[in-house]
Amino acid sequence: MTEKKKVVVIGSNSFSGSDFVDLLLEQGNYSVVGISRSSEKSELFLPYKRHHTPNFNFYHIDMNKDMPKILNLINDLQAEYVVNFAAQSEVGPSWKNPDHWFETNAVSITKLANGLKDMKFLKRYVHISSPEVYGTCEGIVKEDAPLNPSTPYAASKAAGDLSLFTYVKNFNLPMVMIRSTNVYGAHQQLFKIIPRSVIYLKMGKTIELHGGGQAVKSYIHIRDISKGELAAMEKGKNGEIYHLSPDSGIAIKDVVKTICGKMGKDFNQVAKTVAERLGQDKAYVIDSTKARTELGWKNEVSIEQGIKGVVEWVEKYWDLIQKEPLEYVHKA
Repeated sequence: MTEKKKVVVIGSNSFSGSDFVDLLLEQGNYSVVGISRSSEKSELFLPYKRHHTPNFNFYHIDMNKDMPKILNLINDLQAEYVVNFAAQSEVGPSWKNPDHWFETNAVSITKLANGLKDMKFLKRYVHISSPEVYGTCEGIVKEDAPLNPSTPYAASKAAGDLSLFTYVKNFNLPMVMIRSTNVYGAHQQLFKIIPRSVIYLKMGKTIELHGGGQAVKSYIHIRDISKGELAAMEKGKNGEIYHLSPDSGIAIKDVVKTICGKMGKDFNQVAKTVAERLGQDKAYVIDSTKARTELGWKNEVSIEQGIKGVVEWVEKYWDLIQKEPLEYVHKA
């Protein structure tokens, strides 16, 4: 019997982290350890809970407060792969407590890299970054675009990214970096625009569109992203950045119109324009040719299919969803 590959997923309670764990367990040839600063949530937010398998173990550890415990765990396991989703990830709230964003996204990331650099058994460290580090860009953005962050969140991610590359250059840290565009899907945080819009339509509430929903985003389904991250983990080239994105962007208002169509609602009656967010970047269209050619990756889930899945998820878990907060709740 072939021994399963050992993977440590930091930030396994996050939307992206939990779907990646779900994909690994679905594949069947991985032994997975999840680490998060919060205790495990219900299956409403954690799709991997459907597996009921001994191939997953969870550890409740806060990266900011107990990095030595995480490093010791990785060392004891002799994990071949570490995939890190842990981050303070919201843009708007980063203006209120920027130090919290830098503590997680830059300082703790550097502590992690400093520990991983000496672990010779490590085959790959996959770091989840963000295209927010590029700021507002014109045209198509490739992996070598200059960093030009415009919010504390983006600046903290850029600082962490730059720090990681010093460990690649000086210690050959076997890192690959992922920058993916606007991820969505079932099990996402309820305050995000797609699940929130579905929920608001069910509740008969008005959907507020910042700046009229004119901002162009590159929405891509979470499972497409997880498959790209797995390809980078297995086949990526150390020291490289990989973009994961769809072929084109779509305005937020058009996404909401698609949701309205799926739910039989009139967009003009259920949406209203409110002031734009501070630091809102106007467009994100990043080029994913590199991942498509080097990793053989492609996005397969259409926006219509993905939204249908979100609507079905909301319907299935409606009783639980009604008990959850619909706004972002900051945790230091």
